[in-house]
Amino acid sequence: MKKLLSFAFLLIFVICSAFLHDKQDSLRALYSRPISEWPKPTIDSGVVWSEFKSLPKIDTSYFSLMERPDIKLGKLLFFDPLLSGSNQISCSSCHNPQTSWGDHLTVPVGHDHQIGTRNTISLLNVHARKSLFWDGRAKTLEEQALFPIEAHHEMAMELTKLIPKLKAIPGYRKLFEEAFGEEDFSMPEVMKALAAFQRTLRSRRSPFDEFLDGKYTAMTDQEIQGMHLFRTKARCMNCHNGEFLTDEDFHNIGLTYYKRKYEDLGRYEVTKNPADVGKFRTPSLRDVMNTAPWMHNGLFEDIIGLLNLYNSGMIMNNPKTAEQHADPMFPRTDPLLKKLDLTKEEIQAIAAFLKATTATKYRMNRPESLPR
Repeated sequence: MKKLLSFAFLLIFVICSAFLHDKQDSLRALYSRPISEWPKPTIDSGVVWSEFKSLPKIDTSYFSLMERPDIKLGKLLFFDPLLSGSNQISCSSCHNPQTSWGDHLTVPVGHDHQIGTRNTISLLNVHARKSLFWDGRAKTLEEQALFPIEAHHEMAMELTKLIPKLKAIPGYRKLFEEAFGEEDFSMPEVMKALAAFQRTLRSRRSPFDEFLDGKYTAMTDQEIQGMHLFRTKARCMNCHNGEFLTDEDFHNIGLTYYKRKYEDLGRYEVTKNPADVGKFRTPSLRDVMNTAPWMHNGLFEDIIGLLNLYNSGMIMNNPKTAEQHADPMFPRTDPLLKKLDLTKEEIQAIAAFLKATTATKYRMNRPESLPR
């Protein structure tokens, strides 16, 4: 009897393994062709989306670009703590080149050891963003630069004092003249230089990019399965699509914590439109495995746990009582989010795919010295 049971289990294992192998071969064959011939993803009606696109190959002009006067100046300013009121905090304190231009903290720590309320977003590929900050309150990198410099809990710098501080340093006067044609400068030039440098911060190519460009051995069977699920059953491409795996839009994914400890009304704080309560910008998933912890509040450090939340449909915070339904400020989870019924193995496959979209880190060296 024991021998019979053992044989039966072995037979089931062999059949299941053969089925899984055939399925993996089928998916690999399905996607080992030009992307224009791939099956269309699962996209909800009315959603504007774009197909995956690979990042450009290495630009041989990169190092000469970094010698451009405004970019050289911007890099020095980015790493210089003189831009803070305490002379202790620089832009790179939160956007560290060794941590993929984020900080790996739940929320940042700034002036006088004050903590922020939202997770630091990586600056990788920030040149492609259509809005900035989790709530989209800035439209350009030049505009964005003012917020952290002035914020009392970040760099706490009085703008009226910053320019005299920089002008007192001959090295900076010379650098501004080289970048903008004259020694005299003010905040617009500071903002332009910082923005010019930040536009150079771009992801390196990942196995996902190589696969998109026809190197079909660049991704494993599990990663291909995860990509297929990402495009279909998991419904991820409704929000994460295109070259940078983001729709550049704002969504409420059910993490507003309305009237609770971690309450954050998100996009509403900018627009004052109740329909925007709890909406936050869709982050790019490029290099996502290098940028934990995740979400606007940085409360999630385990990618499997995070995918399990999406698998649940994120509907736990929708209005339930008559009072909640009558409250125009009560957050409503985006209808794009639905219960997915993904298996453990499927969630592992999606995590593997996200790893395939993550490139090796380029750890830019900090300036050896700063103008003083």
